[in-house]
Amino acid sequence: MKRQLLLPLLFLACALGNAQWQSKYEQKMLIQGNDTLRYRIMYPKDFKETETYPVILFLHGAGERGNDNESQLVHGGKLFATDYLQERYPAIVIFPQCPKESYWSNVDVDRSTYPIKLTFKYDKGPTKPMQMVMDLLDSTIQQPYSDDDQIYLMGLSMGGMGSFELLSRRPDTFAAAIPICGGGDPNSVSGYAKNTPLWVFHGAQDNVVNPLQSMEMVSALLKAGVYPKFTLYDFANHGSWDPAFAEPELLPWLFSHKRQNQ
Repeated sequence: MKRQLLLPLLFLACALGNAQWQSKYEQKMLIQGNDTLRYRIMYPKDFKETETYPVILFLHGAGERGNDNESQLVHGGKLFATDYLQERYPAIVIFPQCPKESYWSNVDVDRSTYPIKLTFKYDKGPTKPMQMVMDLLDSTIQQPYSDDDQIYLMGLSMGGMGSFELLSRRPDTFAAAIPICGGGDPNSVSGYAKNTPLWVFHGAQDNVVNPLQSMEMVSALLKAGVYPKFTLYDFANHGSWDPAFAEPELLPWLFSHKRQNQ
């Protein structure tokens, strides 16, 4: 009988724990005509509009697309929302959600074979969700409480692709970026290479997004004369975000950077 009671109580405790940190992210929407970008935003504890704070933009993966304004927090949301990290690294954290039928990056995705084949089309302009993310970011940065020199970018999988593309479209914006198991157009790095330090992650066994995608971007950055951090996990498949989030130096590295293009 005790065991029968214990299991439901454990599930309830876990659910309450999740609800507690998720509730720190306010639900909001950016509406432009017939288009809607749903997003969650977390402000620092004891937030004051008279002070300035870093801003973190996090782009989720393809599996979290939708319109529930919740799924985008599944991977990475808790990383910033624990009481300890909120106290150590107070920041404004934004998790937009891409609609199911769209994509952050302008890329043709061929899923007929795995790893998937990617053909990036930056020259065609941003997707509608990407354009709305840029508009949301611009409006956030314009607020007096945003520290323009500490705007950070993170993304995983589809969001890693979106991160590389967003860097090329806003080359003077970000103080540092962390693309995880993504990819991009290697020809696009010259605009931001010297402005934005990168820490790139991938799993060597990734059978969804080929690790060569990240390696090509790192190679392009090296050719541009910069020295990105690059972590290739020999044991990891596509979910390389889990060991990346567990890196003890991840957030200290991120927050140590300030915008260089002064």
